[in-house]
Amino acid sequence: MSFAVTLLAASMAVVPPMGGAHCQGADVRAVFADPTGDVLRAVTFDQAAVPPGAHVSVVERTGRHGTHIRLSLHGLQPGRTFGAHVHTNPCGTRPENSGAHYQQVKDPKQPSTDPAYANPRNEVWLDFTTDRRGDGASSSTVAWRFRPGEARSVVIHEHATETAKGRAGMAGARLACVNVPFK
Repeated sequence: MSFAVTLLAASMAVVPPMGGAHCQGADVRAVFADPTGDVLRAVTFDQAAVPPGAHVSVVERTGRHGTHIRLSLHGLQPGRTFGAHVHTNPCGTRPENSGAHYQQVKDPKQPSTDPAYANPRNEVWLDFTTDRRGDGASSSTVAWRFRPGEARSVVIHEHATETAKGRAGMAGARLACVNVPFK
């Protein structure tokens, strides 16, 4: 059973960034809840790991030094390590709807498990561990900006991201997804 997220706030902002120049980015704050409208903002596929009522925040800031993403979650399963990545497609009613991991240099072989492509310098990896209250956060800074329209969501995965050859980038089942209008 899936649950949608009610979008509390989504905006693009011009703020003082990393490095001192003005930057642009996305700011999404949402609460997981029963579906409430025609537009699917986010979804959970595992109610035990990412229960309805859990909060998520994704903040993106771009500047001359690249892109910084911050992911914060509240009310997830306590004491657990999750994988999280930026994906190419928006969330949908099925876990696979969010597509592949966004890669700055695309691996010609998909799904990508080659560490030359599936790594935290070429993708955005946001793995985190929740505390005893189920709160967790992560951030990543990469030296590039997303190609327009090619980064559309953040997916929360079953376990930490693997790095071994033939398994690089894998993090298990897709537990939840939040749509983000990355710039």
